[in-house]
Order: sequence, then structure tokens, then C-alpha cells
Amino acid sequence: MKAFTDLYWRLDATTSTSEKVAALRTYFTSAPAADAVAALAVLSGGRQLRSVSTSQLREWAADVTGYPAWLVEECYAHVGDLAETLALVLPAPEACADATTDPGLAEIMRTTIHDLRGADEARTREVVMEVWRRLAPRERIVWHKLLTGGLRVGVSRTLVARALAEVAGIDQAEMAHRLMGSLPADADAFTALLVPEATAADSRRPYPFFLASGLDRASVEHVSEDLGDVTAWQAEWKWDGMRAQIVRRGNDTTVWSRGEELMNDAFPEIVAAGVTLPPGTVLDGELLAVRDCRLLPFATLSKRASRKRVTKKVLDEVPCVFVAYDLLEQDGTDLREMPLAERRQRLERLVTTPFTDLLAGSAPGDVGRLFLSPLVAGGSWADLAVHRAESRTRGVEGLMLKRLASGYAVGRTRGDWWKWKVEPLEIDAVLLYAQAGHGRRAGLHSDYTLGLWNDGTLVTVAKAYSGLTDAEIVELDRIVRATTLEKHGPVRICRPTVVLQLAFEGVSLSTRHKSGVAVRFPRIVRWRKDKEPADAGTLADLKRMIVDHE
Repeated sequence: MKAFTDLYWRLDATTSTSEKVAALRTYFTSAPAADAVAALAVLSGGRQLRSVSTSQLREWAADVTGYPAWLVEECYAHVGDLAETLALVLPAPEACADATTDPGLAEIMRTTIHDLRGADEARTREVVMEVWRRLAPRERIVWHKLLTGGLRVGVSRTLVARALAEVAGIDQAEMAHRLMGSLPADADAFTALLVPEATAADSRRPYPFFLASGLDRASVEHVSEDLGDVTAWQAEWKWDGMRAQIVRRGNDTTVWSRGEELMNDAFPEIVAAGVTLPPGTVLDGELLAVRDCRLLPFATLSKRASRKRVTKKVLDEVPCVFVAYDLLEQDGTDLREMPLAERRQRLERLVTTPFTDLLAGSAPGDVGRLFLSPLVAGGSWADLAVHRAESRTRGVEGLMLKRLASGYAVGRTRGDWWKWKVEPLEIDAVLLYAQAGHGRRAGLHSDYTLGLWNDGTLVTVAKAYSGLTDAEIVELDRIVRATTLEKHGPVRICRPTVVLQLAFEGVSLSTRHKSGVAVRFPRIVRWRKDKEPADAGTLADLKRMIVDHE
């Protein structure tokens, strides 16, 4: 545990990429394989399990320290980070582990996380108390984050791949490829990850996805100024679906999400379509739900992705297709360094039916589930801006702009792929609840729940965490404290006095939300100090946007 704690604090203490890679390389070179497996899962952003609730930890800390529960809560509200708060208030350890008794990360995660899932509260409390007595404060902080499933480290999977590639002595791109899909599950699998030769598992893996960046300046004049000659670019619709790759190698066909999840069970008809591809083919594209020549909302598509078993009823209600916009591998040859213009020509020879033919009802009846993402023609940036303005009526999010000379990079590499999204939807909403933030915003209420009017009552519609300046957050924090009606842990219920302009990408009906409506990617545009709460929007206004933009 000491070794992983040292790694955590080394990573936390620097913004230097080279220093982060050096810290990772040192850890993976010296750590036992079992500990390295556990660390890799955490560092790569994998799903973390939680064996103890934060309320239990606060309650037990109050018992150990003798402090009243309200004082522990106030400390938490002031510090803003529960893991650090507990480490600060707990008494000094009775005996810190030495080099011979220090449990490794794998053992800590097994005994205090995996083995405690489903255990009764008495047993869980006993284990937590025993570990508190052994760990030093800096180790407690890291362990608390692991225990509650909230450990986040300032490294990307790209940096992890770079460090592991240096340990293994292989190319970084090859290591990034190996890390796609399922991460090593045990020590043997981690050892196999570092071998220089190709392994059998490599054949199933997708390639690391190339991610587009958003344009900082979206006007026609700025796009023209920033990107130059329009003829050097390829324009496509930005589909509102799920990014995916179809991997067809040998007799095996797999469908992978951008989140590196194998989705064969959720999309069996796409797997069947992939079987028709020549072996040694990898397509990059979008999963979309289409019924009766009409695009279905993203919320409908997401219901498919969460299923491990898809019934015939679901297949009939939410039929899906794969719209391909890039060819990454052909006849077993990696094409990613090839210019996009040439990859596109090859793709058009392989997948011949444009997706717009299906939407127009002119696609052949036996075309299947694989379609070509059509290009958007435009002789000038102004022409493309006209098409972009049609986005919402088409059910898309805007345009994708891709440099014709570009290769297929890894991750969010700026310069060659851009998202020229349509302007967001907006509505004025009232601040109802506020919660203290974390990190540099610890102690400030920077997480907001917003509501709209419905029959004379404010109902919650969204949570937003970004969009205000640091100075505005400080000013709003004072208002939150002054208008608090009730407190529930770190959450304050406020008297409605503040109006914030909320922006979002889309809106849909939802049975999961009390308001009956869900918005996508909500964020604050500005503080409407010129408006009173009575001037805010209504739930009917929000629902009307569903009709207006279907």
C-alpha cells in the first residue's frame, strides 16, 4: 500500500507529463504483478467498487474521535474532500506498517473492498477500524478514496500506455492497442501484457479511438480563419449516437464502444452484419437507432447499450444500424497512418449504401445493417454553415470537419478533427440546491441543482457544475449560505433567489426524472442577475423544445 500511496502523491504533486510517466514507470517496474493489475484498473479509469458508504465512514469517525456528528459534517463541508477530512480528524495510528508487514494494493483491495461487499455492518466496521489503526494519514487518504470508489488520479490512459510501453520495450501505439477492451484480470495476464510478441488476445481488440476537439470559435468567419481552405477538409454529419468499432479478424467479430466495452450481447444484429465483412477489417463509426426511416433519440439507443440480453421485443422496438465513417484496417493491414482521403476511398468501395438512403426510404430492402456516413458537400465555409443550421431538423448535432491529409491519431489530438456543433438549447432556471465542491473548490458551493416552474411550483430539471467564473462562484457561495433553508450533509436547500441561464445539447422525455424530462450535457452559460425567479422558464417551455426539435 505504501508503494501505491507514494505513486498517488507523486502523480498529484506534478503537472509535468515526463514526471508522471517516470513515476508510473518506476511503480510498474517494481510492483508485484498482482498489485500492478489492481493499480492499472484504478489508473485506467475502470469502474471502482464501493464497499462502505460515506455516511457510515462519517458516523464511525465521529464514534472514534468522540466528536459530535455535526462537527464532522462541518469539517467535511469546510475541507470539501471526505477522504482528507477523515484522515485529519482521526487519531494518530497505533502502529504504522513497516516494509515487512505492509499489505500490497491487491491485498488491501481484496480484504477491505471485495471481501466486504455483502458483509454485515458489524464486520465492515471492524475491518475499517483495524485499518485506521494501522495506516498513516497520507495512506488513509488514498485508502478512503479506494474504499468509497472515488479515487481519481491526474493521468490519462495514454500516459499509462506510454509508461507500460517503456517498461515492456514496445511501441506506445501497440501498448495502447493492448489496453483496449478488458484490462488484465490477474498477475499472469499482466505479465502477458508486457511481452514483446503479439498475443492471441490482440486479434480481438479495437484500435484506440481518435477523438475530435470542439471548435473554440464557431462563427463562419472564425472557422474560415482558423481552418483555412475549405477544400482541404471533409465534412460529415455529427451523428447523435454511440461511437463504436466493428472488428472482424479471422472468424471472430466484435463490436466495441468508445468506453472499451464489448457490446456483442447488446447489439447482436450489428455483430451479424460484421460477419459479412472480409476478415482483417476494422470499421470506425456510429451506432444509431432507426425505425421507419426515422432516427430515434439517443436516450432510446442508450437503453440497448445497458442490456446484457436483448429480447426480440427490444430488437423490434429499437432496431439499430452501424454507420461507418472510417476504415482503420483492411486485409489485416493497419491503415491509420494513411491519409483520410485514401482511407475514405477504400471505405466507399467496401460499404456502398449511404445512410441517407435509408432515412429517405430509398435503400434496397436487403442492404442489411451497415451503411456509409455520407459527406456533406460545400464549396465554402458559408455553404457548410447553411447545412449546419439544418442539424436539429435532421436529428444530428452539427458537422464533423476532418482534414483530408490526416492520419487516424490516438485520443484527443487537436488540429485534424473538429466538432462544429450547432448552438446549444438554452433556458433560464432557478437555483434550488447547492453542494460543496472538491479539490480547489473545496469549501465553496459550486455544484448546483436547477429548477423550472410547473403549476406554480419549482421542479428540478438538471444539475450543473461548470460555466461560472471563480469570482462568481465565491459570490454565489455567499448567497447560498445566506439563503439556506435546510441542510442535508453537504447539500443546502436554498430560498429561490438566483436565476442561471442553462445550456444543453438536447432534451427528451424521461421516466427516471421527477420532472419527466431529461437534458443532455447541461452547463451554466451565465448568471442572470437581471432576472427574478418569477421570470425563469417553465417545464412546458422545456417540453416544447422536444417537439420543436424532433
